[in-house]
Amino acid sequence: MRPPALLKRLQLRVLRRGTLLLLLCWAAAWVLVNTFLFVHRRVFSERCTDAKSRAMLARLCQDYREDILTGDLCEDLCVDESLVYTNCLYYDKGKKVIQADWQGRPVILKSKKDTFSSYQTLGVLEEADAQDLPEAELLLLVALEVKNVLGLDLSNSTSVPFWTRRKKSPQWKVQVASMWSLLQQEEYVYFSLLQDFSKHVLPVIGTCGHFYAVEYLTGGQAWHPTLFPLKDLQGSFFAPGKSKVEAINVIALSFLDMVTQFDNDFTHRLHLCDIKPENFAIRRDLTVVAIDMDMAFFEPKMRDILDQNCTGDEDCNFFDCFSRCDRRINRCGAERLNSNLQVICDKIFRHWFLSSVMGSSVSSALLVQIQRAVQWCAEPADSDAGSNGPSPVSASQLYSLLQESQKELQSKKDVFFFIGF
Repeated sequence: MRPPALLKRLQLRVLRRGTLLLLLCWAAAWVLVNTFLFVHRRVFSERCTDAKSRAMLARLCQDYREDILTGDLCEDLCVDESLVYTNCLYYDKGKKVIQADWQGRPVILKSKKDTFSSYQTLGVLEEADAQDLPEAELLLLVALEVKNVLGLDLSNSTSVPFWTRRKKSPQWKVQVASMWSLLQQEEYVYFSLLQDFSKHVLPVIGTCGHFYAVEYLTGGQAWHPTLFPLKDLQGSFFAPGKSKVEAINVIALSFLDMVTQFDNDFTHRLHLCDIKPENFAIRRDLTVVAIDMDMAFFEPKMRDILDQNCTGDEDCNFFDCFSRCDRRINRCGAERLNSNLQVICDKIFRHWFLSSVMGSSVSSALLVQIQRAVQWCAEPADSDAGSNGPSPVSASQLYSLLQESQKELQSKKDVFFFIGF
């Protein structure tokens, strides 16, 4: 009969091997899934070429010269050439994303469609007395279009960001037509509406016809060791005295700030249904910014999307937003069961805190607490029952743990400086 101490050591060894095997399986699955997504995007998306992109912008400028469209960036792009094409980034899900240089500053130009004529026109502009259309009626039309895009009832005053009041000029119809093409692009509407309320959303720099410009930020990469290229942040918060682990800690806290704001600070909860590193970027102060919001929905529209016929729970999964099928009536529940926090814990925080990225920078006891919290956060509360319940860990709980980690990292650095390292 084996001594109890030996049995205990054997059990501990088996447990460690089991944990290691589980982590290896998870890492392999993560690499496989992200490799598939990368290949799918590169192979099945429309090919992005310089020739196509230059032709697209040449057509845009031709329409501008013929007074078909307008915008505050058209002169810079088509006349002064202070806004210059540099390269094509990607064409994906019908969206054209192009990098340009604007007065020495890199920017991104976006549009869902190639040509201005591809967008629906506003019928009242074709009427003979369109020039006499009262501004109040125009604002009402804008509010209705925004409601159609966002699924929200907006007052006319809320529509003002999309329409600058001005006296009717000879170009009035062209201005309205250009605005109308932009309002048919969900991401433009989100950016324009939220840019004054959230630091986690890209501001719109300017427009020309159906193209809108936003600041250039490098998106994350699922296969990058730290998901986001921290070396690009040198000289800012991530200074020589700042460790990689500290930077990741601050970025994680910013993700939690974003989740809390999107959940609580607007009139309706904002759901993100396509959460992956590529759809976020990090500013030089380590603020997380959503750079792709094509799959963002406020609560009313989210409910409309989920409220569908079904035969099983899998029919109620809309990308990263899950519901459950009520088989008595074969109808999906209109309420989303998982959350932004849960998906971020699963797709972002797991990679940082359940791998070797954190190293031994924080105490093992605190790291275990963070790892457990991330694991519980990423998994549905009743996952054993095969459903998608809310996370048992709140953003505030994770926030407290990460703040504690930040203090520990700072105290270690202070000790090193004190003893002369």
